Amino acid sequence: MTPHGVVETPAFMAVGTLATVKSLDPLELRALGAQMILGNAYHLHLRPGDDLIRDFGGLHRFMGWDGPILTDSGGFQVFSLEGLRTVSEDGVEFRSHIDGSRHVFTPERVMEIERNLGADVIMQFDHVIPGQSEEPAARDASERSIRWLARCAAALERLGDGGPPPTTTIANSPPLPGTIFPLPAPNHPQALFPIVQGGIHPSLRREAARAIRGLGDWIGFGIGGLSVGEAKPDMYRILEVVDAELPRDRPRYLMGVGFPEDLVEGVRRGVDLFDCVAPTRLGRNGAAFTRDGRINIKRAQFRTDPRPLDEACDCSACRRFSRGYIRHLFTSDEILGHRLLSLHNVHFLVRLMREARDAIRAGTIDAWSSEWLARYHSRPVPPA
Repeated sequence: MTPHGVVETPAFMAVGTLATVKSLDPLELRALGAQMILGNAYHLHLRPGDDLIRDFGGLHRFMGWDGPILTDSGGFQVFSLEGLRTVSEDGVEFRSHIDGSRHVFTPERVMEIERNLGADVIMQFDHVIPGQSEEPAARDASERSIRWLARCAAALERLGDGGPPPTTTIANSPPLPGTIFPLPAPNHPQALFPIVQGGIHPSLRREAARAIRGLGDWIGFGIGGLSVGEAKPDMYRILEVVDAELPRDRPRYLMGVGFPEDLVEGVRRGVDLFDCVAPTRLGRNGAAFTRDGRINIKRAQFRTDPRPLDEACDCSACRRFSRGYIRHLFTSDEILGHRLLSLHNVHFLVRLMREARDAIRAGTIDAWSSEWLARYHSRPVPPA
């Protein structure tokens, strides 16, 4: 349980970077079964401003979402500003991608921003590098991230609780969804997750996980620096390494990963939480997830297709509309088409993780995941 409700895992978290999951109303997210969503400290700091959101009563009230929220620290966004940022041990100086204005993110400043936003779970400020980085660069970034974690924790302690301490807990699996994890300290109304970095180098991931565990009794752990350019087999291999190093009674959050096959592969390797912009981004471009692989609804073959996007899906798009109609919306450049595919894709991933939870409860997760992946990979993925 978090201050805003229970999160059963494994779970997919829809991304609301700018305090909105693109094109979807919070009531629609609730109706399709979304439990927890994301905001982004970098983007919300720049626009509309974390201090403004604080004055509105926090991110929940500002965006009209009464469920749990996790905020990313903005580390990925800051470090992706190649040519617009300068890294030092103190933090990162960068220029806004919106108007070129100068900003400085330090671990301390990011904790202030995330405190202003008021999410239930907040991420440390970390140093993110490309997935295929060589060992020296990966080591430098990982060790800096650990030093910054200590500064984040100290800064959060200095900020205090700002009010009565709620109970912040998250349900986890394994062993089963519904397990409760207590806060490590009573005066933190927000749960700080550290982030395990180390690129695709197993020894660095082990070192990072062990060093992080030595710094505190964390309620959960982020796994960062994956799905940023490395091959998928490398990602899966690193997840196995990290799985062996992190406590099994605490949730693991694989950051920025959201394709169906990666969710299933991640659950098999001990991951509890996922997020990604892929379902809405692909949806806006005409791609839909199905049990038989991804389809591009804009292709001519769907012009006269009376079937739903996925015959086993119970989202409102699949219950009410045909492939032919949704293709018509896209070829006519109608906004409803973008909304329907975004809704379907988010629903697909939320339901997929609900099925994974059921399989874990039934003790059939290995058979379920193998069967699901075999069907999903049974046809080639068309161009998006």
